[in-house]
Amino acid sequence: MEEENKIYIGNIDYGVTEEELREIFKEKGFEVKDVNIIRDKFSGRSKGFGFAEFENDEQVQKAIESLDGHELKSRKLKVNKARRREPRFEKRGGFKQFRR
Repeated sequence: MEEENKIYIGNIDYGVTEEELREIFKEKGFEVKDVNIIRDKFSGRSKGFGFAEFENDEQVQKAIESLDGHELKSRKLKVNKARRREPRFEKRGGFKQFRR
């Protein structure tokens, strides 16, 4: 996914599926290229946030304005433009190691 045409969606109820998010976008008149809810790699449980990708920046701005604060399953979504993921440092074996 390209960050330029991607939004972050936070405060998602743990039971919400990617298909339900797609439906919300469709109801609001948006066509998304991709929707991805981030899940824990061990349990598979939702982490409560995800991303959606659009065709162009105009759609991104309209989606942010339309969906930020939208209530879904008694939770208000937090929607903004996605930022590039920053590299993190991790502790392993008593020293910090750069993780890509």
